[in-house]
Amino acid sequence: MRRTVSARLELDVGADADLLLAIAVASGSYAVTEQLVITQGGRLIDTDPAPMRHGTRVHRCRARAGRVDIRYDATVTGRAAPRPASPADLVEYLRPSRYAESDKLLAFATDLFGGLRGAECLQAVEAWVHSRILYVSGSSDHTDGAVDTLLTRCGVCRDYAHLVVGLLRALAVPARLVACYAPGLSPMDFHAVVEAHVDGRWLVLDATRLAPRSTLLRIATGRDAADTAFLSSYGGAVTVGALEVTATSDGDLPRDDGSPIELG
Repeated sequence: MRRTVSARLELDVGADADLLLAIAVASGSYAVTEQLVITQGGRLIDTDPAPMRHGTRVHRCRARAGRVDIRYDATVTGRAAPRPASPADLVEYLRPSRYAESDKLLAFATDLFGGLRGAECLQAVEAWVHSRILYVSGSSDHTDGAVDTLLTRCGVCRDYAHLVVGLLRALAVPARLVACYAPGLSPMDFHAVVEAHVDGRWLVLDATRLAPRSTLLRIATGRDAADTAFLSSYGGAVTVGALEVTATSDGDLPRDDGSPIELG
C-alpha cells in the first residue's frame, strides 16, 4: 500500500511562542519519504524533534510574532507492524483522562453494555455511538469531553472518539485515541479514531465511519486529544489562519466491512 499525505498550516503568532507540532506520520515499519518546512518572513525556522511513545513524533520550534507557514509532505509505502501492548499501556488506558471521563460514564456504560465482552462489546459501543451522535462541523468546543458529547449528541471525529474511549474504559476495556491521516475522509482534515485492546490486539474503531480504516496512517497516539493535538502553543497567543490536509491511497479505496482490524 502506498499513501501520500500533506498538511499546510498558516499561523498568526501574537507574541514569541513555542510551537509543538504533531503532524508527521508516526515512526513504523514502513518506508517514508517526507519533508517538513517551517518559515517565517521567508526564513527557515529550525525544529527540534521530540520522539514520543507509540511512534509519535513531535517537532518543536520557537516562533516570533507574525505569520508562520508550515508545510509537511510524506509518501509512505507499506504498512506498520502491530505494536504489542505493554503492561503500563493496559493500566494507563483504563484510567479516566481529561477528555474521556470514564468514571462519570460508569453507570451509563454498565446499563447499556455491561453484559458484553470482547469484540462484541467493541462493536456494540461503536454502533451505538455511530447511531446516536450526529456529525456536525463546528458543533463542539476544544474543551468538550465525552460527557459533553453524550449530553449534546453531536460533534466531530474527536468527540466521537472521546465518547467511545470513555465508554470502553468504563467497561474495563483499555482504549486510546489515535490522530491520523485518513484517505477517503470527507470533509478532509486530520482524523481521530480509537484503538481498543481485546484478545491481545489493538483493534481500530471509528464511530464516524467516514473513511476506510485499512488506509488510516497513524500520526499520534495517547490518552485523548490532550496527547494528540496537531498543534500546541506556549507563550504568545497563536491563531490558525488556514489549514489544509490531504490524504490519498493508491488504487480504489477499499470497502470497510466493519470486521476487527489493526491500524497499519
